Amino acid sequence: MISSSEQHNFELLRDCVSSPIMQSSALAAAAAASSTSVRKVKKAPPGHPRRRRRLPLESRNDEGVDEPRLVSPSNAEAEEGAAVAEDDLGEFIDYLSEELFLSLPPPLRSLSYETYVSTPALRATYALPLPGSTAASLLGQMSASMADSLLAYRLLPSLEHVPLFVTAVVEKYVGAAIVAPAPISTASMTTRPEACELCARDWIPLTYHHLIPRSVHDKVRKRGWHPDWRLNAVAWLCRACHDFVHHMADNEELARQWWSIERIREREDIRAWVKWAGKVRWKKR
Repeated sequence: MISSSEQHNFELLRDCVSSPIMQSSALAAAAAASSTSVRKVKKAPPGHPRRRRRLPLESRNDEGVDEPRLVSPSNAEAEEGAAVAEDDLGEFIDYLSEELFLSLPPPLRSLSYETYVSTPALRATYALPLPGSTAASLLGQMSASMADSLLAYRLLPSLEHVPLFVTAVVEKYVGAAIVAPAPISTASMTTRPEACELCARDWIPLTYHHLIPRSVHDKVRKRGWHPDWRLNAVAWLCRACHDFVHHMADNEELARQWWSIERIREREDIRAWVKWAGKVRWKKR
């Protein structure tokens, strides 16, 4: 049972689980919609072969960090994947997230920025990337049913890929749990929205996306791309949308072309993504 004090961290983990699965399903739906040979498929029950598709992993994002990113399926796989309704996908993500969260040790389930910076043992155990001994211990506690589900739905090509996927999800969760609080200012507090600024879902945790990534601030100043006052602008996004933005362009391109939420919203791929992502919901706990 997930306690009320752990609910926030569970939601963080669920967002980290949902991001690669949602992106994979969105790609499948888009590929199916663009295919001239797509036929209408009735909704298949859980476990039906139509609901099972194999999607290989790409283990690195554009910043060189391991993460559970799934690549685009073929048109045939996409047609099968399109049969997965958004409500079924939400239930499946909820199930996987709960299974994984309950397998984590209590200190990890209650991890926060404050506890992380004030507890040397936590920093040593959950340093990023996770030490091999920590990853092995976490994988040893994972339920067999979770691995079976990932394989049954063909989200992973083989049992050997389960450790990579789970470790990457946990690393993303740790990174989200220990992120420093957003800079507090009158402007940031009065302009922070209640919902994700892309998909408009208002019932999941929000993260702040630096519209001009901090890693390129020096280059931005040197080349005069933006005035200093614009460098700390942020957009408030859910984890899935945040990841999608970082997959659509590298940090330099984000800084040069996609430095406002309005510009990002104009992209065709973003419009298609948010239309689909906004339909995926979790059950109320």
